[in-house]
Amino acid sequence: MEAPGLVVGAALRVPPPPPPPPPALRRCTRGAADRLLVFSREPRLAPLTRCYCSREGKGNARSKPHREGSNSVREWLMFVSLSRLNVKANNDQRIMHLELMSQETYLADEQHEGVDIWELFSEAQRNILHLNKQRLVAMEELKKLQDENKSLLQDIEVLETERQGFSIEIAESSRFCELLLRIDTMTISGMVGMIEASDLRKKVIDNRYMIHSVFSDIHHKQDTELLSELRSFLHKPAEKPLHVVHICSEMDPITSRGSLATYVTGLSSALQRKGNLVEVILPKYAGINEDGIHCLRKAEAYYESYYGGRWHKNRIWTGISSGVSLTLIEPVQLSYFDRDMLRGYPDDFERFSYFSRASLDYIVKSGKQPDVLHVYNWETAIVGPLFWDIFAHQGLGNTQILLTCQDLTSQCLEDPNMLELCGLDPHKLHRPDRLQDNSKTNLVNVLKGGIVYSNKVLLMSSTLPRDMAIQGLGHGLEATLTTHKEKVLVASHGLDGELWDPSKDIYLPQRYSPNDIEGKSFCRKALKRRLGLHSGSSIVAGCICNGDSNTDGLREAVRVALHGGAQVIFMENKGPVMNSTVQALKEELKGDRVMFVEIYDEALEHLIFAGSDIFLCSSFYDPSLQIAMRAIKYGSAPVHINFPSNGSRQTEWHEYRSTALSQYIVSTYGDMSLSQALDGIKNNPSQWDWRIKDAMSKVLSWDAECYDLHWETYSAIRKL
Repeated sequence: MEAPGLVVGAALRVPPPPPPPPPALRRCTRGAADRLLVFSREPRLAPLTRCYCSREGKGNARSKPHREGSNSVREWLMFVSLSRLNVKANNDQRIMHLELMSQETYLADEQHEGVDIWELFSEAQRNILHLNKQRLVAMEELKKLQDENKSLLQDIEVLETERQGFSIEIAESSRFCELLLRIDTMTISGMVGMIEASDLRKKVIDNRYMIHSVFSDIHHKQDTELLSELRSFLHKPAEKPLHVVHICSEMDPITSRGSLATYVTGLSSALQRKGNLVEVILPKYAGINEDGIHCLRKAEAYYESYYGGRWHKNRIWTGISSGVSLTLIEPVQLSYFDRDMLRGYPDDFERFSYFSRASLDYIVKSGKQPDVLHVYNWETAIVGPLFWDIFAHQGLGNTQILLTCQDLTSQCLEDPNMLELCGLDPHKLHRPDRLQDNSKTNLVNVLKGGIVYSNKVLLMSSTLPRDMAIQGLGHGLEATLTTHKEKVLVASHGLDGELWDPSKDIYLPQRYSPNDIEGKSFCRKALKRRLGLHSGSSIVAGCICNGDSNTDGLREAVRVALHGGAQVIFMENKGPVMNSTVQALKEELKGDRVMFVEIYDEALEHLIFAGSDIFLCSSFYDPSLQIAMRAIKYGSAPVHINFPSNGSRQTEWHEYRSTALSQYIVSTYGDMSLSQALDGIKNNPSQWDWRIKDAMSKVLSWDAECYDLHWETYSAIRKL
């Protein structure tokens, strides 16, 4: 909408900033009016398009919490904000026009009209100051609107989580009741005797926590099929639930910097759903997302933990996140976690060794006796040496240590004397068979210590078997991993089915599923509209860049995509700064069909997955495999772009396929080039749609194969 605006010099038109400008603006004489137009009428407000969609009668439609009277006010404020921002953009042009006009012209003109030139200049200056003040007010109002929008999204997410938890609880209760009723009807019909029926009921009641995961789709199964499953369940040895405590540095959505956060959340939630007792212990960071924690409570009591030669007081916070019990440890006297970033400081060893020691002190003083302490990467790997040297004989004799190594590139090398801070003996541990680094023998290697002192070590890989993972992922720890080969296992990283599912994604303007995929087209249009891309029918290729992204491969992929008529969207992965890959590409690639999103936005990330037809992946290895799995779930074809120009990439995939998940991804997409994907979409759309829907229906969540691989590790620990 175009409205009259203040113009100095040339007739520039900009939206007026309410409230009206000072009365001085209306005192211009007829001669000055040619150079200084005034506001003569109030602006007309055009209706704004909403950013969410709600379709009556659609099961996947989104709803927005109602706030009485907020819609019209929000629309008016948004218009005001945009108008004032446009005024700022034209301030410099007005000033330039004023400076360029010659003083002689002004004097001649104004003397002819009988107007004082300096009065006009004073009025212009007052007008500019007024506009600047209004611009600042508009910026503040816009910031308030953005904060309110973020708050509303968080409210929706909390409500969605509560609804999903309530739905799961109802489903579990319904399945349990239906199973008992089916046993009754089988008894009445004579399919089972009364003694067997009694045994079946007792088995079901005693293992109620397992029913939801063991029995599925009961309502549509015949009695004969269900009875066969019940008898198999009856004779299956009962497994005692495990008590698992995760000691870690991240958990989504509370604190998240990388793939570890989603890994902890996915695994702990899956273990909890299977009937195990699961707890997570985290540091109480200053920037923690409290909205991701239900029933957050500051405990009244304090406890002390040893560090640096004395005992330090700690405050405890408790809550629930993703259905899992959560404990946050906050040092009272030390500011180790009162910082902007999770890690990346010179004293990171002190910070996380303090937290590891404090976690063990908390477990002992609270009387817990977990079956497994699950620790992660170098940040909490020091728990292993601490446990066996100090805590194993403090009521934790039956507890075992499991270390997950997601990334062996970060190992934390330190001076041996630093071990004394948390109570360890450096003379005892600075040995080749313990914590001494394999290369820099004057230092201790914290991650190596975790491998040596853990009962089991889990390497994360969806594509490499154990021996190849040890050699390919070792990063200088190959000798240590080989020595402890018998306790090394390999598992894959599941997809968070609650966060990454287009059928219930709170960030999408319209949800969709393999059976009703219409919403994907709507999301594609919404993505283009939000980023200002041409709204034609061209294909969209998305890419979430990380530090492993290959610049040459991405550059070639963009060339191929543009040649095939596609639009390309790059977004920086979650992190503190833009990585060099994105910066280099932005400087090289220009054009209206290439878009760079420089600031990470979680809602926009979900929309990019939903609106893309093709997703450019730097690798099909972990942790990049998460990108491929998300793309598949959202109906986008993952295309691997880090490959030699001679096209020899196929060999590596067909040699290394260790899991059913990796086998599917490799067999379906491993040999697909970007050109083939573009041709498939354009030339054979029906077959392409079938392939996309088939891929979307695959179970990629933690309740699938990845959980079984992890449970195998826990079961092996139980037998020790």
